[in-house]
Amino acid sequence: MNGLYRPRDGRMIAGVCAGLGRRFGLSAGTVRLLAVLSCLLPGPQFVVYLVLWVMLPNEDRYKAHV
Repeated sequence: MNGLYRPRDGRMIAGVCAGLGRRFGLSAGTVRLLAVLSCLLPGPQFVVYLVLWVMLPNEDRYKAHV
């Protein structure tokens, strides 16, 4: 498995869904669809996305440390 980071390619907004998809072997589109559908449920999904956006390193920074 790959590490968890925001890739440079395949981004739509911040690359969080693309990074999660790569990490867990799913397509970015599938993760995006799940993220949008989860927003229909009550909970802090949007806040979690923002936290991941801030916490996940960019691909360049991730590969510099590996």
